[in-house]
Amino acid sequence: MQPPPIRDLLGAFRGRRPPRAGSLIITLFGDAVLPRGGRIWLGSLIRLLQPLEVSERLVRTSVFRLARDGWLLAQSQGRRADYVLSDTGRRRFDEAARRIYASAAPVWDRRWRLILTVDDLPPKARERIRAALSWKGFGALGGDCFVHPGADIDAAVDALVAEGLGEHLGALMPLLAAEAGAGLGASNAQLVRRAWNLHQLGTEYEDFVSTFGPLRDALRSDASQGVDAEDAFLLRLLLIHEYRRLLLRDPELPDVLLPPEWPGQQARLLCKDLYRRVWAPSERHLDRHVQLASGQTPAADPARAQRFADADPLQPTGAAP
Repeated sequence: MQPPPIRDLLGAFRGRRPPRAGSLIITLFGDAVLPRGGRIWLGSLIRLLQPLEVSERLVRTSVFRLARDGWLLAQSQGRRADYVLSDTGRRRFDEAARRIYASAAPVWDRRWRLILTVDDLPPKARERIRAALSWKGFGALGGDCFVHPGADIDAAVDALVAEGLGEHLGALMPLLAAEAGAGLGASNAQLVRRAWNLHQLGTEYEDFVSTFGPLRDALRSDASQGVDAEDAFLLRLLLIHEYRRLLLRDPELPDVLLPPEWPGQQARLLCKDLYRRVWAPSERHLDRHVQLASGQTPAADPARAQRFADADPLQPTGAAP
């Protein structure tokens, strides 16, 4: 019998109508499929999501849309097809993965990265640039200045090019700025409040902790041995899915720029703890159910065990070496 926290969490997701199947499929690809060669048979994908009451029709429709939108590619094998992340899809999840499985917030060098608009841009191009830079964590100070305390400027430029905005780079000027110490009154905290809405994000982090926190006791030490392999996989999938959705809106600010008792840190530690507790049984489930169109079972990459490896020591019972 499922412990109440597990039953309640799975029941809450099943009660969502309609479920966001496309986003869930991307999470599954990034967390479970990429470490196993990056491809999966559509039928296997359908089987993995069926316990969450995501119907076969919805999976097929969502996969079709993801392929149409450039996230996935179909590779036929006779009458069957494998699906793989496109270069764009892999790049986007790789960026998210770097943050999902990170051990701590970045350390700040006390310099600000700025991207200024110094020439006129068409309104649609300006909005697309704002959206692309927001994806990289930049906040906006008005309509002509984008700011971040630690973003990689080269990666931001690459992201603009990848989004088809290369022709507008001549209107943008990247700058690296440090505090001048001239006695002006504005503070870093004021800049952060102007550029990002952290209040709403903090509330969502608190909701994440409230939702997943009860699972910690349910999966403590010896109790984790009895977690059903399928339940462990579903918990792992929903954990990373919900955490990834938060990180998409998190600008990844260093701790020194965050409000006191920022709930994002608590959410990060909780995610690490729960992930490592469900790791071993969830991997057994994936070993049984991830297949290719050819009928082969792809081997998992041993490097997958490095996820969260630098977190506080916690070796789940039965974890793979």
